[in-house]
Amino acid sequence: MANFLKLVIIRNSLSGVDYVEPYAGGASVALSLLFEEYVSNIQINDLNPGVFHFWRMVLGDPDALCKRITAIPLSIEEWKRQKSIHADPNAEPADIGFATFYLNRTNRSGIIARGGVIGGNDQTGAWKIDARFNRPSLCARVNKVARFGSRIKVTQRNAIDILHEKSRRKQRRLFYLDPPYYVKGARLYDNFYSHDDHVEVRDAVNSMKDHWVVSYDAAPDILEMYSRFKSLRYVLGYSASTAAQGTEVMYFSSDLIVPDVVSPAGISSQVVTRSLQQTATLF
Repeated sequence: MANFLKLVIIRNSLSGVDYVEPYAGGASVALSLLFEEYVSNIQINDLNPGVFHFWRMVLGDPDALCKRITAIPLSIEEWKRQKSIHADPNAEPADIGFATFYLNRTNRSGIIARGGVIGGNDQTGAWKIDARFNRPSLCARVNKVARFGSRIKVTQRNAIDILHEKSRRKQRRLFYLDPPYYVKGARLYDNFYSHDDHVEVRDAVNSMKDHWVVSYDAAPDILEMYSRFKSLRYVLGYSASTAAQGTEVMYFSSDLIVPDVVSPAGISSQVVTRSLQQTATLF
C-alpha cells in the first residue's frame, strides 16, 4: 500500500505531513514514506506488547538487537523456546519484543500467536525456518530505521484514544488505519475487535479533522457501516496457509482526492514517478 499512499500525498499536496499508523504492526508503509521523505515524522502505534517492545528495541538499542539476530539459532527447539517466551506474561520486555520478531520471521505469513513454523515441525517443506531470516539484511534494516529515530514516535495505546487525540503541531496529519479484519480477526490477531469496536472506529474517524484512510475486508457489515464515505474496492491476494483472494475496501476522509487507480495494491514505482512529474509541470 505504500506506493498508493504516496499517490494520495502527491495528489493532495500533503508532502511533509506527519503520518500516523494506529495499527502499525511491521510499519512497512510508514517507514517507506519516511525513508523517501514523503512525510516529516511518523507515529508507530500498536497495542500488542510484543510489537511495541520490538520497536522500542529497534530505536533504543539496535546494536543489542542485531547481536541477538546474528547469534540466535534457527531451529525447531529455539522456535519452541521463543514461542514459550512470547506466551509468558512475566517475560522481560526485551525478550517479549525479540520473541515477537523471531516468530514473525519464522512463522507462515508472519502470523505470530496462531501461525505455524515455516516448513513444519519436521522441516520437510520446500521452505524452511530460515527462509525469511536473512541475518545481514535484517540487521541492515534495523540500523536504517534507527538512523531515523528522531523522527519516529513509538506508542502502545488504544487506537481509539489516538484517533481522538489532537495534534500538538499546527499542521494536520495523515492517518492510515488497517484495523483487524472484521470476519477473520479472531483467527489472525492477538487483539481483535467486536462489531461495536468497529463501529467505534468508524465514529472516531468520522469526527476527525485530520486526513484519514481506512482499509478493511469487504464484509457486508463494513460496507454498510462506511456506506457514506468515498471508497475503493479491490481484490487482494494473500496467504495464511493456502493461497487465496479476498475483496477488500478502502475508505477516505471527505477532504481527500482519491487517486484514479483500479487497485491500491501493486502500484509500481514508475506510476509514482509519473505522478510526481505531472504534478511538477503544474507549478
